[in-house]
Amino acid sequence: MARDRPGAGPATPATVALDRAGVPYARRPYPHDPAVPSYGMEAAEALGVDPARVFKTLLVDAGKGLAVGVVPVDGRLDLKALASALGAKSVTMADPSAAERSTGYVVGGISPVGQKRALPTVLDETAYAHSTIFVSGGRRGFDIEITPDDLAAVTRAVRARIGRA
Repeated sequence: MARDRPGAGPATPATVALDRAGVPYARRPYPHDPAVPSYGMEAAEALGVDPARVFKTLLVDAGKGLAVGVVPVDGRLDLKALASALGAKSVTMADPSAAERSTGYVVGGISPVGQKRALPTVLDETAYAHSTIFVSGGRRGFDIEITPDDLAAVTRAVRARIGRA
């Protein structure tokens, strides 16, 4: 996949990081409605893709710091499975303000790429069933399309089953 032309969507820390790393991706902006209950499902619908290919970025508190779980928007994060993948005793969902401070992104637009601080990241293994997946590009109404392998490489993600229906 080649990078789309620079004008196709906003420049964000995520796109800057991907460009610097030479990782191919595609910018996928879409009209965002702040009133929708699920930003991820909104992205799937607006982009016309199966929700199983659109992944949400969730931050957890692992006791010794924050970590990232990336799971399909049509499922839920299994906290026990994520804790196991991280080698932690347990994890809890991170406070939204802590997630925003740590990543530099706003909730609903947190990208797994280009965060202010690199955090331990786990990518749900279902991502590998698809040639490309969609993750937040760092802003509400803006996703990036990328291969699971490239996303894992740029975020140093571990692969594990951390999602559930």
